[in-house]
Amino acid sequence: MDTMSTLRRHRFAALASVALPLLLGACHKAPDQPVAAAIAPTELMAVDTPPPGYPEELACDNIGGQVLLALSVGADGKVAKSEVLRSSGIPPLDKAALEGVRDWTFKPATRGGVAQSSRLQVPVNFRPPAVRPQRCFALDEERRRAGGK
Repeated sequence: MDTMSTLRRHRFAALASVALPLLLGACHKAPDQPVAAAIAPTELMAVDTPPPGYPEELACDNIGGQVLLALSVGADGKVAKSEVLRSSGIPPLDKAALEGVRDWTFKPATRGGVAQSSRLQVPVNFRPPAVRPQRCFALDEERRRAGGK
């Protein structure tokens, strides 16, 4: 065997003795190191979203409509901002919708286990009651008297 071949074998052996433990060490995770678990994302979920109050006079007058709102929900699950995207065309209904969603609460969306703010669109429908409430007849009488003075 010539001297050059022996030298190459010794260099290779020296390199392998250093590189092999490094490569194997990179593949092995010590048992005392925790393995990070992947946390699945979650979506925004309604918790407390009661229907907004219906303006009594409009319900009595058989006036209804739909308001489309855009809501921004904070990482705390509370409505941070609401705005009318599409009006019902009836300002008191739009106002009732905005006021009604103010106190809604949600379970916030999460990413990597961290709560995130979200945006969503919400249609708010106001449908007059099928049976006219008794209070409407008293309202009719109040209006008749106010108009007669």
